[in-house]
Amino acid sequence: MKKCLVTVFVAMGMMVAGGVQAAGDATAGQARAALCIACHGPGGNSLNPMWPKLAGQHPEYIVKQIQAFKSGERKDPTMAPMAVPLDDKAMADLAAYFSTQKRSEGVTAADKAELGGKIYRGGNKASGVAACMACHGPTGAGNPAANFPNLAGQQAIYVEKALKDFRSGARVTDPNMMMRGVAAKMTDAEISAVAQFVQGLKQ
Repeated sequence: MKKCLVTVFVAMGMMVAGGVQAAGDATAGQARAALCIACHGPGGNSLNPMWPKLAGQHPEYIVKQIQAFKSGERKDPTMAPMAVPLDDKAMADLAAYFSTQKRSEGVTAADKAELGGKIYRGGNKASGVAACMACHGPTGAGNPAANFPNLAGQQAIYVEKALKDFRSGARVTDPNMMMRGVAAKMTDAEISAVAQFVQGLKQ
């Protein structure tokens, strides 16, 4: 919990110092989003569970991820070539558009609900896994000031992959290694259950 609060303050300080970079034009972003929709779905609600829903995501978070794909900090053979041509304005416009769309709801698998809810709300004290809601909130809305993403209704398969990538170190875009530290202590069963629980969260 303390680590979460420290990261919040650090992220807020960075935003104050650098300004919010995602103040884009949603109308321009909609025009640019034609290629994105092929994978991320109409209005940013992906139909393929391997690809994340962008609808309703915090714009600053979207910009940060596109920047990470463009720089190579975050690896993905599909996203990298899509991100490279985008300048700051294009990123901000896309983020503005997707952030204004309504995210479709998902459903939690019944056999994962109990464990997923337990880990999401209270963590695992025995293994040192922090409660997900400490940073992502009780409904999964995230924290835009700290650049913690909105998880509610997100694709379970995508969330599971993201957690496993943090655990393995394949993904390194988390401030202060926060997500890597949490995921490193999670079992496959816990990751799968949390991913399913997140998919069913509603705001």
